[in-house]
Amino acid sequence: MKRTENNLTKGNVIRVLFTFAVPFIAANIIQALYGAVDLFVIGRYCSPESVAAVSTGTQVTQIITSLITGLTLGSTILVGKYTGMEAEEEVKKTIGTTLTVFAIAAALLTVLMLLFTDQILLLLKTPEASFELAGTYVRICCCGILFICGYNAISAILRGYGDSRRPMLFIALSCILNIAGDFILVKGAGLGVAGVALATIGSQAVSMITAIIYLNRRRFIFTFRLENFRIDPGKVRELAWVGIPISLQECMVRFSFLYLTSVTNRLGIYAASAVGIASKYDVFAMLPATSVANALAAVTAQNYGAGKPERARKSLFAGLIFAAAASSLFWLWAQLSPQSMIGIFSGDPAIIEAGIPFFVTCSYDYIAVSFVFCLNGYLNGRSKTIFTMISCGFGALALRIPLIHLVYTYWPGDLTRIGAIAPVVSGFMAFYTLIYVGIQFYKERQQTTENAVRADVL
Repeated sequence: MKRTENNLTKGNVIRVLFTFAVPFIAANIIQALYGAVDLFVIGRYCSPESVAAVSTGTQVTQIITSLITGLTLGSTILVGKYTGMEAEEEVKKTIGTTLTVFAIAAALLTVLMLLFTDQILLLLKTPEASFELAGTYVRICCCGILFICGYNAISAILRGYGDSRRPMLFIALSCILNIAGDFILVKGAGLGVAGVALATIGSQAVSMITAIIYLNRRRFIFTFRLENFRIDPGKVRELAWVGIPISLQECMVRFSFLYLTSVTNRLGIYAASAVGIASKYDVFAMLPATSVANALAAVTAQNYGAGKPERARKSLFAGLIFAAAASSLFWLWAQLSPQSMIGIFSGDPAIIEAGIPFFVTCSYDYIAVSFVFCLNGYLNGRSKTIFTMISCGFGALALRIPLIHLVYTYWPGDLTRIGAIAPVVSGFMAFYTLIYVGIQFYKERQQTTENAVRADVL
């Protein structure tokens, strides 16, 4: 087996985790800049209706991204497991199957999204003034689903193989092109919402093509040739068993936030714009937790594949501490100066006034969700994806959506209460997930003790 870029089963546990996680964090920060720069440029050079259109359109496109990234994380886990087991042929089969399945999925998703864009925007109660603009944004972005699938699949494979550095470089190239494209097409050419969408799919296309060319030239374990794109039925079943629950949990969570968008859209342009801006900060504030969780999935998969569960447990504890500490910085900013956070994206006094109470309460979620993400990342790496799917589904569908409906019904327009829902739900999810992880630790120790007793007897 060829040596991986970063062997996750050897060396100091904390050093290995953070050496692997830092490029994850950098890549996720860069990727978050996509939406942030889009909103910044639209907010500076276009109307409030355009801001609301991009905010709503981004929520729709994030459903697609959530679906894709959930499935690709399944690939990360399987590639990591077989890498830890030093089973090179199994790694190659997993990669070929992943890429082929995602090419087919991209074609289907593109057709479905183009057919049902208007219906989705109607379900979200998109303001009439922003409806046509939001439709333009979503349709153009949907034409780039192949590039989203391709980039995310390649990145997931590399991370499972122990390489988190090259995905960071590929997305950095894409982000630079996206920023340049935003200013050229929006400010320079005056294309508005359409310009933002075109810049996004163009930069993603360049990123995916560059990744393929680079990996072929560097003689990666898998060669990107047509004859290697084959579906192995066994690997499809494995990917489905691990990846579909992750994808479903991501989608359920995203649907619950889409419901929040539909509720705040009914409150008018200013409330919709304020919550849309808050969603951008959610991405940045939760980046440490998201990055560490994804890194933990790969680290845990490799170490369990190599028969080293104790290293995975130590990585979880280190990741929890780091993620919570990093996210608390954004929480502190939201408590001390929420108006400055909103002001970066919009100078409209009405948007700032509407957003302050929402920012103050929803920011508690930055800390609470750190525990949920890291615990789920560890469990996903152990292929306990059924539990994480049920947990996230319960939090999204049985808690978050009913609470949003309750608050909107009895306290319409109260963004303070609406903002408090997310941290309450995340706190409860963290509580019962921690209990479940504790039970898993106990079972492992019992099994280790029983094995040691049997060995002594023999």
